[in-house]
Amino acid sequence: MKIEEIMQIFLQTGALMEGHFILTSGRHSNRYMQCAQVLQYPSHTESLARIIAGRYRDDRIEVVIAPAVGAILVAYEVARQLGVKAIFCERQEGRMMLRRGFTIEPGQRVLVVEDVITTGGSVQEVIDVVREWQGDVIGVGVLVDRSGGKVDFGIRTEAVLTLDIESFPAEECPLCREGKLPAVKPGSRSLS
Repeated sequence: MKIEEIMQIFLQTGALMEGHFILTSGRHSNRYMQCAQVLQYPSHTESLARIIAGRYRDDRIEVVIAPAVGAILVAYEVARQLGVKAIFCERQEGRMMLRRGFTIEPGQRVLVVEDVITTGGSVQEVIDVVREWQGDVIGVGVLVDRSGGKVDFGIRTEAVLTLDIESFPAEECPLCREGKLPAVKPGSRSLS
């Protein structure tokens, strides 16, 4: 699939939004990538996950894991295409962990997936959980890397789409200084 076709999917579904946004990381931005808008269409989810699965097809992945909530569908579809199990981490008392009886066996080859990376904080937390369980983190697969490729987990990372979308610490946000647009938080940790 060509980059233009991938970008068209995100634009057609309304996943790429313009305005004044508070990101999960707490940073502010004038653009927001709401992958849930893409993931509501199974055919788009299948096509985009196929790219990630294809890039790791020869790596003998045994488990695909994602942070809840945004990347659960991505993990499921990548795992389906690789013929392995899909699990997810969730926060309990502010800490990312495996729940619901999910486990990782020592030495299992694990692929971490995410819908959108800005700072990479959630992905790093999932990598840490896998390592706590003594799993072997083979790589990271992400639908959208909005850092422009700047985030480095120290392992192979494959993005379906890489965008360099500006973000700012809240206290340095030019949009806040201008005061024209109220900041909204459309991500999965808010009510929107």
